[in-house]
Amino acid sequence: MLRRGLARDVAVSDRNEQGQQLLTFMDVGPDRELWEYAAPVTSLDNEILTLGQLYHDRADCENAFDELKNQWGWSGFTTQDLTRCRLLAGTVALICNWWSLFVRLADSEHHREAIARQTQHAGRVTLTVSSTHGARDKARRAYRRIVGFLAGLRKTAEQLDPLHRWYRILSEALRYFLNGRQLEPPIRLNPA
Repeated sequence: MLRRGLARDVAVSDRNEQGQQLLTFMDVGPDRELWEYAAPVTSLDNEILTLGQLYHDRADCENAFDELKNQWGWSGFTTQDLTRCRLLAGTVALICNWWSLFVRLADSEHHREAIARQTQHAGRVTLTVSSTHGARDKARRAYRRIVGFLAGLRKTAEQLDPLHRWYRILSEALRYFLNGRQLEPPIRLNPA
């Protein structure tokens, strides 16, 4: 069994509407600390903390595949035409990758899912990306930071060609993984 203290506030009800005790995987300590329990089942002979990390990492990977299938539309296509399927799958992958880089500009340390709504009016399709919770001010600050970064890049990098500007954007989006290092494009050798 693994036990982990929960660092943030969680709404917990230990009784249902009829007053019956609920079976939960959370324990509220006498000092109102919240603990979450997990019971990993495996044939591996690693130590328990290693198993906990492996399960955590597996869940992170599965979340990414779940998001691709259910939120980005990769669960399947309704045409028998392989060319159109490949085109649509490639388009979804491109949009997903662009979104991932965009949100990494906002928060380079965490993956963020898209919460969007598509509306159509007078022949015009609009995609609205919105925040449905109380962190909208944090999201607004992140958007402003992105706008500031891109505006600063436009001002200070006029001498750079598009490839070098792109590498600056990638370096900013991936700064958490690069530890602040600046990416450089490969050196192109002119054929003789």
